[in-house]
Amino acid sequence: MLKIYTTPSCSSCKKVKQWLEEQGIPYVEKNIFASALNEKELTEILSLTENGTDDIISKRSRIIRENNIDIDSMSIKELIEFIKANPSVLKRPIILDDKKFQVGYNPDEITVFLSRAKRIALWECQRGQCGECDQCPIGLTDEDLKRSD
Repeated sequence: MLKIYTTPSCSSCKKVKQWLEEQGIPYVEKNIFASALNEKELTEILSLTENGTDDIISKRSRIIRENNIDIDSMSIKELIEFIKANPSVLKRPIILDDKKFQVGYNPDEITVFLSRAKRIALWECQRGQCGECDQCPIGLTDEDLKRSD
């Protein structure tokens, strides 16, 4: 199941949720201010990053700047405790499934969360190559998508 970590006033978070709903992709949302992140969630997020803390921590955040905090010198345990105590340092939204990870809303990159068949159909449609606008391939059923993966 797709998970998204959001905050209420985040415009990118709203765009991601709208896009997922338009694509019919189910997701679980967690507001990082309303419900504290736990060690397991943070470990999962960190394990999917390619660039470690650079992918998920906003080093321009007020807490980090005003307190001269050096994220890179922290142990994993210290980092997790710091994020738990200061969730506002996280970039948002954070979107992930079992294998894929993305921060922020990018209309081109978010398509990695579509199934293979739906991505191909979307690509064809965007290029105007599908030739089936009256029966757009984007509207494939979940069963169709499972058979073509």
